[in-house]
Amino acid sequence: MGTFIPEEHQHVRYNPLSNRWVLVSPHRAKRPWKGQIEKLPENEILPHDLNNPLCPGATRANGEINPCYESTFVFPNDFPALLQDVPKPDKSTHPLFKAEAARGTCRVMCFHPKSNITLPLMSLDEILEVINTWVKEILDLGTNYRWVQIFENKGEIMGCSNPHPHCQIWASSFLPDEPRIEDAQQRKYYEKNNSPLLIDYLNEEIKRKVSQL
Repeated sequence: MGTFIPEEHQHVRYNPLSNRWVLVSPHRAKRPWKGQIEKLPENEILPHDLNNPLCPGATRANGEINPCYESTFVFPNDFPALLQDVPKPDKSTHPLFKAEAARGTCRVMCFHPKSNITLPLMSLDEILEVINTWVKEILDLGTNYRWVQIFENKGEIMGCSNPHPHCQIWASSFLPDEPRIEDAQQRKYYEKNNSPLLIDYLNEEIKRKVSQL
């Protein structure tokens, strides 16, 4: 059968954070691609456009006017996926039909006042300001909510409707499935080994890379 080469041969790989086995098929990357190829955007993004609701001084959908911010800017999402005050579902009469309360809040955070800037193009001081704002938001929302998640949808293909450097901040009363599973796995690992799973994984990864040098 020959020697197994992970970069060439299919195999299943264990994910300790989810307790799942994932199929890896690296040889399929060699197949010819005849699908759609995205083109680079042809339209130039203006550094400031009052028709863009994320720009300083622009009017958003709810009629509010953004301040003329010069650094980061955080505001409540005008179309949030989570609301703070919603009725609690009635208790289910059947174990197969369950529903629980889902309360939370959603915020939008602009990284920079200019629309034609992205994180890789920002200065180190500007990036540090973004990180400090992330920390502040997590600490603030974390006092009232069980889960706080910061994520960025970038580009039209990802459903990002505004060409402006920004991210979403969601805080919820519940723990989403993936973090819930990963939290349980890490707790189980710590109870068995008395050390954090992610730290052990990192140390082992560094050790393997060093041995290959």
